[in-house]
Amino acid sequence: MHPRTSPRRDRASGAAAASVAAWVVQVLLAALFAAAAVDKLFGLRAETAVAFARMGTDPEFRYFVGALEMAGAIGLVFPRFSGLAAIELGAVMVGAVLTHLFILKAGLFVAVPATLLVALALVAAARRDDIRATVDGLGT
Repeated sequence: MHPRTSPRRDRASGAAAASVAAWVVQVLLAALFAAAAVDKLFGLRAETAVAFARMGTDPEFRYFVGALEMAGAIGLVFPRFSGLAAIELGAVMVGAVLTHLFILKAGLFVAVPATLLVALALVAAARRDDIRATVDGLGT
């Protein structure tokens, strides 16, 4: 340990670095989910509509998923809601993983939502204090 540093300062700088890393991941995830939402909401790529048709859902389900993704993307960039948004998007990604595995039988394509799910879980864990404060504030 350097003579001018203390364990407390080392922990504080480590926490600050972790917070910055979480924000970088959150902004990247927000951009990715916003782009995916725009695709679903406005039908930018024909293969998106085809994939939802292969799932056997109503066409409106694509809009529902797009709205969830856009709400989550927006929530990720607001400190008060970032943890809850990560949980919400994580639930969407659980559905995507299961859909890729059992309905679309898309093989390796399941890696995309699975990877996003892991990143969202890390964000939720990093923002657990914010989640707790927000949920606690609901009861008051």
